[in-house]
Amino acid sequence: ARGEEEEKEEGLIEFYDSFKDMFEFFCKNTTIHGTIRLVCSGSNRMKTAFWTLLLLASFGMLYWQFALMFSQYWAYPVVLTMSMHSEPKMFPAITICNLDPYRFELVSEHLVQLDHMAEESIAFLYGIKTSASLFHVNKKNTHIRDLSNIGNLSRSSFKLSQNFSLLRMSDHNNRSGKKHSSVGFRLCNATGENCFYKTYSSGMDAILEWYRFHYMNIMSQLPVIINISDHEEQIEDMVYSCQYDGEPCRPSDYVHFHHPVFGSCYTFNSKGTDPFWTATKPGVPYGLSLILRAEQKDHIPLLSTVAGVKVMIHNHNQTPFLEHEGFDIRPGIATTIGIQQDEVNRLGGNYGKCTTDGSDVNVKLLYNNSYTLQACLQSCFQHIMVRKCGCGYYYYPLPPGAEYCDYNKKPAWGHCFYQLYNRLRNHHLNCFDQCPKPCRESLYKVSAGTAKWPSPKSQDWIRQALRHQNGYNSTSNRKDIAKVTIFYQQLNYQSVNESPLLSENLLLSSMGSQWSLWFGSSVLSVVEMFELLIDTLVLSLLFCYQKFRSKKTLKVAHTPTIPS
Repeated sequence: ARGEEEEKEEGLIEFYDSFKDMFEFFCKNTTIHGTIRLVCSGSNRMKTAFWTLLLLASFGMLYWQFALMFSQYWAYPVVLTMSMHSEPKMFPAITICNLDPYRFELVSEHLVQLDHMAEESIAFLYGIKTSASLFHVNKKNTHIRDLSNIGNLSRSSFKLSQNFSLLRMSDHNNRSGKKHSSVGFRLCNATGENCFYKTYSSGMDAILEWYRFHYMNIMSQLPVIINISDHEEQIEDMVYSCQYDGEPCRPSDYVHFHHPVFGSCYTFNSKGTDPFWTATKPGVPYGLSLILRAEQKDHIPLLSTVAGVKVMIHNHNQTPFLEHEGFDIRPGIATTIGIQQDEVNRLGGNYGKCTTDGSDVNVKLLYNNSYTLQACLQSCFQHIMVRKCGCGYYYYPLPPGAEYCDYNKKPAWGHCFYQLYNRLRNHHLNCFDQCPKPCRESLYKVSAGTAKWPSPKSQDWIRQALRHQNGYNSTSNRKDIAKVTIFYQQLNYQSVNESPLLSENLLLSSMGSQWSLWFGSSVLSVVEMFELLIDTLVLSLLFCYQKFRSKKTLKVAHTPTIPS
């Protein structure tokens, strides 16, 4: 009797007489709050039922909170943190273009024919007879070396198509009752069906797009193997003066290339590895100062209608996409451009789609420079166009084995191209899914100020100085020069970093807070619950074993005796 009154001592594995004894021992000794009320209130069933429901409700609320936390964690949200850094850094790459595309001798006859077609179209649409001399003010053509083996093959084989005439269409507006006209040209597929009109509300935009469409077909005749930048033009023909941080620029500081729309282009500090371009101080005197020739030679006026200089500020080893990010510098104006750098660092992985260097992107880049989102999108579009239309878009590089589109060979390529481009613009192509943003990206914010330059009282001596020093030979009063200064406003830059909103440590901390809120316990209380489960499992196995042994013993006891 005395042994029955003594309390049981806790062992490694408890061997209880019943599940009731095990549950009472757990409720009396656990650190979970409220469980002891289930035992102490055993004589009052109402209190026992109340505390039972209260504990079950607490368990339900706890695991509901756990479910919310895990669902938020698996959504992988991020939080943006901003920090400021101040240190010497490399000056960005600067690309300038003279907005003066070449008239290549190999296709000059076709360009003259296209200009006459443009004159006739303008006269048809607006009744304005434009003199041919307006389109051919300067008939100087650009010669390309090493073309002796090609001859005049493209001249004899290519013919401008007359199937894409500009038309004026009238639209009736039911709300206002007014008639609105649009201008465009008709495009059909290879069978002459599924036609649509590429229309614009502005006749000027329609004429420019129509001209560019024919221009691409003409320029596709230039052999891909030639280097268009390899010609006799020198940087002195465009840049009269170049200084950085008060020091003259060097011949090795720029890279030349030709853009089919924006003309002759030069990129300063393209690699970003020369210590000469290290920015140590902010301010106008320590930036890049250029005096530029802003004269438009009117080589192809319907392709480039702007007089001035195109400028783009971008990262090193990056292809400049001037049609998307560049801005224009007016002639006769001194433009001061202050830049401020921002750096964005993305997490990637489960927290967002980004790429470090583009090696893990499914799109094969057609540009030799570093990965950018725009380079990936244009490469993706070019690959799709070659696959769907059978030829490539002239403004983008070609994949191996492909050729540029030419309506003499592919009459319906324009129909295919404009439909594909509309799908890309409306995000209906999968290029935006295949092309992630870079995980690390530098962005440049610009602010500009302008002033008349040179002033009326100083323009004479400035022109004389340029004429004697740089071969400047303008004798007219036309504003054909421009000055631009690009500088860092501040050397400190803002870094925007993504970090997980819920990390593993924060998730465990939140779970512990919820567990403590609903039960006032700790991690050791969770161990006690696991111990209860193990004891329950062991006790169940023991009871099953005892029941099995008792049935076997009973079976042996009832076995009948066999007579001899």
